[in-house]
Amino acid sequence: MNLHGKFRGCLALIFFVFVFAQVGCEAPSKPPEAPLVPVTVAEVQEYSGAEGVNYSASIVPYQQVPVAFKSAGYVTSILQLQGVDGRVRNLQQGDWVKKGMVLATVRQSDYRDALNQYKGQLEQAKAGAEKSSQDFARAQALYKANAMTQSDYDAAKAQYDSSQGTVVSAQAAVAQAKQSLADCEVRAPFDAQVLARNIELGALVGSGTTAFTIGETQTVKAVFGIPDTVLSAVTLGKKQAVQTETYPQSFMGQITAISPQADQKSRTFQIEVTLPNPQGFLKSGMVATLVLGQARLATPLMVVPISAIVSSGDGSKTFSVFLAEHDGEKDVARRRTVTPGAAFGNMVAVAKGVNVGDRVLVNGATLVNDGQVVRIIQ
Repeated sequence: MNLHGKFRGCLALIFFVFVFAQVGCEAPSKPPEAPLVPVTVAEVQEYSGAEGVNYSASIVPYQQVPVAFKSAGYVTSILQLQGVDGRVRNLQQGDWVKKGMVLATVRQSDYRDALNQYKGQLEQAKAGAEKSSQDFARAQALYKANAMTQSDYDAAKAQYDSSQGTVVSAQAAVAQAKQSLADCEVRAPFDAQVLARNIELGALVGSGTTAFTIGETQTVKAVFGIPDTVLSAVTLGKKQAVQTETYPQSFMGQITAISPQADQKSRTFQIEVTLPNPQGFLKSGMVATLVLGQARLATPLMVVPISAIVSSGDGSKTFSVFLAEHDGEKDVARRRTVTPGAAFGNMVAVAKGVNVGDRVLVNGATLVNDGQVVRIIQ
């Protein structure tokens, strides 16, 4: 390589060394900081005011009856309805029925044959009664003409009376057979919802076998028991709110029944609250809660705003609050697991995890994570 080429190579080497030196001296640029989550806080307070006494109630239909077969036999039909998939199916629980609808039928041929047999016997009895009536009419004429003895007249009259009794007995048998044939059908006694079905096609059922259980559920009752010390808090006609864990809203009803005597075992008085249920939200067997009376808290409780309670989000029934703690000049959110208790207006009691005076996140509690820096606003 000549002197000119070496000189050019040295210049290129010096250039690259200079460039890399410049790059190495430059400090890496910092990513822009994310804005802090704005939150509001409230202090954990102590509550020692009045509280209502919670009671657990069971939701039951306004009226519920078992619909049973009176005539025994094999089940030959069950009311057919269209299901949600468009296919026709047997009547089942949850379906609505109208008063007088035929819900199921047992085999009618046996009862129809019996009815025909009794009808034949009735015709025979009528024929016999007609003959004995004619014989008795002749006997009366002969007896009046002194052409028949008293004993023969009495025998003709007895035959006539017996034939009339046979007709009455045969008529009763026909009426009973007709009723037994009609009882092969099980009908809905009122507009209701089917709560249970206990039969299948082809099953052999006896007299008295319950085919369905139906109930009136567009109006329901919340039934619960109270001790005598709370009887003064309930009066007939009083409005009463009822709550369930299923729905956030309360259901307003009216106290419609108060038992006049206590249960011998539990020593409680049964109370009924009648609730309108046009949309069918309240189901038979659901557990409801209600509050009666007012009593002073024996021990003060720590309470926080209801909006400060945060669920775990993983499906488990665990709850937390976020505390705003000072970390130097910053405020940091710290998660604390708590157990919610009774509610007092918009406040809820909590046990463990917090102390009176702690600052809990209210607005923005669902937007932060444990250890995240937050910005407290008024």
